[in-house]
Amino acid sequence: MRPPYPGESRYRLLARSLREAILEDRFAEGQPLPTEATLAATFSLSRQTVRRAFLELVSEGLVFRVPGRGTFVTPKDSRYRRRFSSVEDLMNLTLDTELEVIEPLTGTFDEEVAERLQLTGRSMYSVLFRRLHRGEIFCTTRVLLPAAVGSTLDTLPELVEAGHRSGITIIGLLESRGARIAEAEQVTTAVAASDRQAELLGCTPGAPLLHIERLYIDVAGVPVELAISDYLPEHYSHRLRLGRGGSEAP
Repeated sequence: MRPPYPGESRYRLLARSLREAILEDRFAEGQPLPTEATLAATFSLSRQTVRRAFLELVSEGLVFRVPGRGTFVTPKDSRYRRRFSSVEDLMNLTLDTELEVIEPLTGTFDEEVAERLQLTGRSMYSVLFRRLHRGEIFCTTRVLLPAAVGSTLDTLPELVEAGHRSGITIIGLLESRGARIAEAEQVTTAVAASDRQAELLGCTPGAPLLHIERLYIDVAGVPVELAISDYLPEHYSHRLRLGRGGSEAP
């Protein structure tokens, strides 16, 4: 298995390792995954830990279980719904999706965005792209970056050539250049597709979209990216674990 992220439980680490193996096609369709007993013995885990990891993958639609036969990879044509519950999930977009540049990275300015990015100057960078899974479009994203951040990316063909496709993520590029992203603040709303969004996503005008705004913050507490995305809802899944408050209800 891969090294754990800080605070990552053992079952989530196993689920992440299996998820990445599935997305990288290391398990063939119709081939059963290793059994609970095999995984437990291989990684020195309890059967309960392995079972929880499998249940997480089942809930995402990546695998299905057949009593008495085992756990199998869901066929690609019927399984795709993107799951996001961590920054790592977003970085894993490099495994099986492509970024297609619509409006290349260029200088711009927006006063409201500047306030959210905590900028003092009047310059920033913007790029518009859409993401595809095996040629199927599932979202568009506009990324806005502080000038000091965007200037480190403004010569990359992956971002400055319209129509260019690649497997990159912006947050992955930022981390490769020394940024350390600690968290993302996310706001989710529903919107009706505009004519432009419908054209880019291949849906009808007025169709429902999930509008996701994520503000990425580095380990120093400084915003380094604002990503504004519109997802086709059939390809998006967000998982959130809710806890109890500090006191019981009377």
